[in-house]
Amino acid sequence: MKNDLIGESAEFLAVLDKVSLLAPIERPVLITGERGTGKELIAQRLHYLSSRWEKPMITMNCGALSEGVIDSELFGHESGAFTGSKGRHRGRFERAESGSLFLDELANAPLNVQEKLLRVIEYGEYERVGGSQTLKANVRMICATNENLLKLAEQQKFRADLLDRLAFDVIHLPPLRARHEDILPLAEHYAIRMSREMQLSCFPGFSDNALRQLFSYHWPGNIRELKNVVERAVCQHQSEQEPIPGLILNPFESIWADDKTSQQSPEPENVDNGEKEQPTLPVNLKDWLDSQEQQLIHQALQQAKYNQRNAAELLGLSYHQLRGLIRKYQILINKPG
Repeated sequence: MKNDLIGESAEFLAVLDKVSLLAPIERPVLITGERGTGKELIAQRLHYLSSRWEKPMITMNCGALSEGVIDSELFGHESGAFTGSKGRHRGRFERAESGSLFLDELANAPLNVQEKLLRVIEYGEYERVGGSQTLKANVRMICATNENLLKLAEQQKFRADLLDRLAFDVIHLPPLRARHEDILPLAEHYAIRMSREMQLSCFPGFSDNALRQLFSYHWPGNIRELKNVVERAVCQHQSEQEPIPGLILNPFESIWADDKTSQQSPEPENVDNGEKEQPTLPVNLKDWLDSQEQQLIHQALQQAKYNQRNAAELLGLSYHQLRGLIRKYQILINKPG
């Protein structure tokens, strides 16, 4: 199992606590979360913390296979079950016997396959495609999706009864933008690993500019995108002395940019005359002061790398005073605007 489950945020630690709670319980588990949030790593942790850890964990991506292939891959098929099938094929359930079966992108499973999955969960039975023999399955199912299965069930695109049986409990992985305290530890982990792969003696760290990019970017691809960005930066920088000056967050932007952009007239540059922007009167003074206070809190949090105690010191506040302001303005610490 890869040691990529890294983080210190309250949201991430809550996920690990829930995994530890559910791992020894012989029930199906549904893992939800955006792409790139590490759902398969969580599935592996569930398996290796369970009593089945010495048995196989078999994985299948339901979104990568066609309808007919999914049926055969899950349950196996007998010789001659369909054109071109030669010999008996052992499906994933048979190969995962006494272990765990992880089904990723479950929303893509066809309805007839969902019905068979429901039967396995309820009765522990299935048949191979083209066969009549009923086989027993001693397999723990762990499923994952980035889709809203409840909404799909309401649209009759996903079986509501299967959703009920799968959701003995649900582990939801928050996106990286909601785990701001984990960005730097993850980035440093991937940077150090890439430096070793390139046989560099050390990783020189990130510059202030690179850190600003790490914390201000919204990471739509989550941890997978962060890994690619950091590894690219280390590969292109190849220095053991100077910190990484900056990150290329979107390598395709300069390649596939809309041609219309080059035809547009450049916007005038903002002129910094050293004076702070003043509000235009009339203005609601209380609202304006509140907005300035919120802006300073965000600025302090970013500069302190979202360490709230350090941010409080930058603002000349106590930790509890800062926490009170965060609650007052309902600032989502791990979700920068």
